[in-house]
Amino acid sequence: MIIIKEFDFDAAHYLPAYNGKCEHLHGHTYKLVVKVEGTPDYEGMVIDFIKLKNLVKQEVLAQLDHACINDIIPVPSAENICVWIWRRLEPLLQSERYHLYEVEVWETRTSGCVYRGEAL
Repeated sequence: MIIIKEFDFDAAHYLPAYNGKCEHLHGHTYKLVVKVEGTPDYEGMVIDFIKLKNLVKQEVLAQLDHACINDIIPVPSAENICVWIWRRLEPLLQSERYHLYEVEVWETRTSGCVYRGEAL
């Protein structure tokens, strides 16, 4: 079973090695989707939505929301943002019943990245 929680955050970034419009500072309203896979407990929940929300707010959104992401991630492509988020959340979303399954980062309504912890 997979639990899904969506978040939005606003941030600016630029792509220093890119040749095009995105090499200049610009902003997005990002959509973040966090998925946790597991088995329901005695209350019928894989993970409490409130627990998941608070964890993501503390570990990810507190850092990225209304920030210049380049100050945190040197090359903040959607791919690198996805990996950064995974690395922050994965150790915290481990239990005998559940684990982090997938992170999605959407820069726009039609452009995003999915990461499942694959080796890079």
